[in-house]
Amino acid sequence: MSPAAPPLRRGAMGAALWLALCACAAAAGPAQPAATAPRVVLETAEGKRHAVTVELARTPEEQARGLMYRRELAEEAGMLFIFPTAERRAFWMRNTLIPLDMIFIDEGGRVVGIVEDATPQTLTPRDPGEPARYVLEVKGGWARRHGVAKGARVRFENVPLG
Repeated sequence: MSPAAPPLRRGAMGAALWLALCACAAAAGPAQPAATAPRVVLETAEGKRHAVTVELARTPEEQARGLMYRRELAEEAGMLFIFPTAERRAFWMRNTLIPLDMIFIDEGGRVVGIVEDATPQTLTPRDPGEPARYVLEVKGGWARRHGVAKGARVRFENVPLG
């Protein structure tokens, strides 16, 4: 076992190591921003934009569970159901404990229908009568509070749609 380096030498080695690490980091380029959460941005007829941070429901299992058993949902949070094709879709509120708005969106990013304040724990199918590829579920009354209506434009951010 060799003796420990004198204190001055240890400090110089530490500084050299620190500089080398900084140089490597600088050569790698700027740090990438942290991944952002998926969001749905809805634009009203008046041009106001409202963003909702969403959980994604892409698989049949995720879609079957949806927002069941949730006791609360933040005002600017929701769940986006992503389907492979646009079809007429009906949703119910089985085991859903809070009222929800269901915003049905076509392939072109337009709201084709809204079911407002769906009553919790009911089996009534809710369908706007238009084909939709996406359905955004948000807290009951959200669409009215934010002026979102049929025809609103929708943009997806950080949402894998493939």
